[in-house]
Amino acid sequence: METVLVVDDSSFMRRRCVSLVRELGYGTMEACDGRQAVELYRQARPRAVLMDISMPRIDGLEALRQIIALDPDANVAMVATSDQQHAIYHAIKAGARAFVGKPFKPDSVKAVLQKLVAGSLPT
Repeated sequence: METVLVVDDSSFMRRRCVSLVRELGYGTMEACDGRQAVELYRQARPRAVLMDISMPRIDGLEALRQIIALDPDANVAMVATSDQQHAIYHAIKAGARAFVGKPFKPDSVKAVLQKLVAGSLPT
């Protein structure tokens, strides 16, 4: 079973994303910040990562950079609000394959995850 790492400092948002991911039939792992996300990625190498940009300790952008340094082919989608355009731009430059707007629509998350897991998003 393919595994998706869901990263968000909001437990509500993590639970919501985990529920969507499981509906798609994927296994899940959860991290509450960027530091934990990098460590879990290092240990488990999940098929895809769905990660919030704004988090404490290590934000999503720095965690993305560290994950890409570990695995240049990592399938990471960033979750961001529309007022985070600058961060989204830098995330795409740093290797994110996609982004999902926040608050997200379940169908958007599902579509992005299906493409990430299939490896059909551009690098």
